[in-house]
Amino acid sequence: MEGISPYLFFQGNCEEAITFYHQVFGGDLKIQRFGETEMPVDDAYKDKVMHAELVVNGLLMLFSDGAPHKEIVQGNNIQITLNFTDENEQATVYEQLADGGKASMPIQRTFWGAKFGMLVDKFGVHWMLNCDSN
Repeated sequence: MEGISPYLFFQGNCEEAITFYHQVFGGDLKIQRFGETEMPVDDAYKDKVMHAELVVNGLLMLFSDGAPHKEIVQGNNIQITLNFTDENEQATVYEQLADGGKASMPIQRTFWGAKFGMLVDKFGVHWMLNCDSN
């Protein structure tokens, strides 16, 4: 595993939040909107933030307005992202975290070129596991 990052989700005001955090922490900010991806969304949602990265002194924070069909509430608006370089290690950690929990997205190839999966462990912690293809 090469990194652990918080992933913060917002209910339609992600851009306001990341602008605020960027002002507070500085760093380098990248934003990708739903309309720039292959994910099908209504026209009203295309300008919402699908994925943003704020890198501050080598630390990575991730942000999103989340999928339009998922309600964001306090308690599920922060997930922990694990970044891998080895697909076997990713699969092993996924299986271990899913034991007694609930897999919400099995590990699969994504449109951004990575293998990715999501789950909630037996303690209610939300995890996202990403392995970029080399």
